[in-house]
Amino acid sequence: MTATDGKTALIVGASRGLGHALTAELLSRDWQVTATERQQSELHTLAGSAKGRLAVENVDITVPEQVTALRERLAGTTLDLLFVNAGTNYTTDPSATLADVSTDDFTRVMVTNALSPMRAVETLQDLVPATGTIGVMSSGQGSVADNTNGGFEVYRASKSALNQLMRSFAARHADDPRTLLLMAPGWVKTDLGGPNARLTIDESIPGVVDTIEAQAGKGGLHYLDRQGQTVRW
Repeated sequence: MTATDGKTALIVGASRGLGHALTAELLSRDWQVTATERQQSELHTLAGSAKGRLAVENVDITVPEQVTALRERLAGTTLDLLFVNAGTNYTTDPSATLADVSTDDFTRVMVTNALSPMRAVETLQDLVPATGTIGVMSSGQGSVADNTNGGFEVYRASKSALNQLMRSFAARHADDPRTLLLMAPGWVKTDLGGPNARLTIDESIPGVVDTIEAQAGKGGLHYLDRQGQTVRW
């Protein structure tokens, strides 16, 4: 673990799970963090012990007006890291297929996992200077090349869509020197990952932050796992 003096981050979607752990890990490395929640969460307890280095904002990432309002509140802020964490799954049954999902559930997963994170990136990205990093929480299940087993079809599709949208963002900003990250944290024991996941949060998130810090200043788009290894598209 390395201390990072004076670094600033905005973590969108940090009320629980990976986003909350990411916030805590950055604080442990002396980052100054702003973190968002949809409703009252344990972020406020974390802020109580953060010695003024954690500010908590209330934002529902699926409501564009709330993301825009956050951008207005943060006017004048410079971020070394903008990281958008969002994830939902309509079912925990890995055998469920598209025949089993309603249009409403499909839409909800796509809006939460793909559309809303990229809208947040588009709205907030001008707070990040040329030396900064913009990241989103993807998944190894978003890899088309590595999908040899099937399962979790809607979730996989939403993360693949997120990857494609981030790639389009990178293509539209081809001359942008900022680092762009799609992070695959592994299968983690959270409300989303479930109790059978292979990794604990403590086995995943420190590696995620190590990778984020190691990529700072490198520029370009990178799809990486928690160990800094490239994930196949």
